[in-house]
Amino acid sequence: MAALLDTLHPSVLAVFNLSLFVIHLVTVARAITRPNREPAARVAWVAVIMFLPLFGVIAYLLLGETSIGRERIRRLGLAEQQTARPDDAAYAPAFVAPGAAAQFDLCRSINGLSPVAGNRIVLLGDPTAAADQPMRDSDSAIEALVRDIGQAREHVHISFYIWLDDDNGGKVADAVAAAARRGVRCRVMADGLGSRAFIRGLRWRQLREAGVTLVAMLNDIPRLGHLALGRVDLRNHRKIAIIDNRIAYCGSQNCADAAFRVKPKYAPWVDIFLRCEGPIVRQAQYLFLCTWIAETGEPLQGLAAAGPAPERFEPGSVAQMYGTGPMTRGDAMSDSFASAIYTARRELMITTPYFVPDEAVLHALCAAPRRGVETTIIFPRHNDSWLVEATSRSSYADLLSNGVRIYEYPLGLLHTKSMTIDGAMALVGSANMDRRSMQLNFENNLLVADEDVTAAIRARQQAYLGVSHPVALDAVKAWPFHTRLVQNAVGMMAPVL
Repeated sequence: MAALLDTLHPSVLAVFNLSLFVIHLVTVARAITRPNREPAARVAWVAVIMFLPLFGVIAYLLLGETSIGRERIRRLGLAEQQTARPDDAAYAPAFVAPGAAAQFDLCRSINGLSPVAGNRIVLLGDPTAAADQPMRDSDSAIEALVRDIGQAREHVHISFYIWLDDDNGGKVADAVAAAARRGVRCRVMADGLGSRAFIRGLRWRQLREAGVTLVAMLNDIPRLGHLALGRVDLRNHRKIAIIDNRIAYCGSQNCADAAFRVKPKYAPWVDIFLRCEGPIVRQAQYLFLCTWIAETGEPLQGLAAAGPAPERFEPGSVAQMYGTGPMTRGDAMSDSFASAIYTARRELMITTPYFVPDEAVLHALCAAPRRGVETTIIFPRHNDSWLVEATSRSSYADLLSNGVRIYEYPLGLLHTKSMTIDGAMALVGSANMDRRSMQLNFENNLLVADEDVTAAIRARQQAYLGVSHPVALDAVKAWPFHTRLVQNAVGMMAPVL
């Protein structure tokens, strides 16, 4: 390109340089004035735009904004307004501990869904054996889902980020197709990027031929219509299944084998999946329907509140679903994480595969040990994204120096997104503690206030911890200069990752 510019007339070159400078200034102005953006993110984008001539502008157009198109935004807003929420008041818990009540109140502000009592929530697999038997636990979770689909009578609704045509993915696809052929209304939503091979393959065609209604979510991103270019990595990252308004599944599990053939180098994928019954199921239904209606226009606005009242289990768990996306108030998922961390009084245990925290979450984590909370985070030893791995480790020194205990899990990619608080409350779902989950993707989480459910999740975390290696502050300080340089340089770009 430099050789081409040298051949231009000086006046033409001057006009070109001036035009390029104006384009950079306009792009910088847009980056600075974009709403719902942290100051650190504004600074990072200004640096990228100004120090990478032309390429910085292109990077911003493709990655700098969360535009999903004006028409989709309109449809999503309309679907959320018109879709009937379940009658949470009928299942309101008689009592919730003050700390949990504040967390539930915050999460209710996201979607308007309240905590509900009388749920039966089961962690699938053996809670204590997950550390060395992740494939068996993943298989048992999928087998439970397949059994429930096999007994469906009215409808099956499924949304996965990644669906693979492997053993587990094939079992679910076969079960859904069989349900559709016997008259069950089946609706499947798979992410256009995460499930691209599945969508282009034979299974997708077989599902359609069986009568399943299919949506390849966000398959039109980035968009050119109305000049609404947006992030190419904006995804529907949710993992939800709802059967007959009676059973729901949620967690970190994708529809795939733990061997995860698309990235076998990092396998097995170590996940968590919860089976839910009770009034909480209709909250999962509401989250699914809002997106489905916006994408298809199918008039299902009353389905989450339709039919007989959900069975109430006694004694049961108090639980609440919430979901975020590119339309949600900018820091909703981050707020829910930070608030949950501040709720802890004695013990906080977290697992997350992708750790690119914003300042609010990082400050909350660093403050927890200083107020007497035993705080432990378990990361995978090897990450499938070297950028995320470097960014995560750039924060190790801050976390460790403030008293956070860090462990690294060596037996595969620890993909479980979980948090347990004081042995009494748990947070599980699809959202990672990274910028993409907190600011970009469609995500869903489940908040549970129940000692038995929390004990099961904590036992799973403890199994991970039992085989993980501790990270010492002295070892981090002894990392070579070039290692720390790369980690901190990548960490500086965290707001744009």
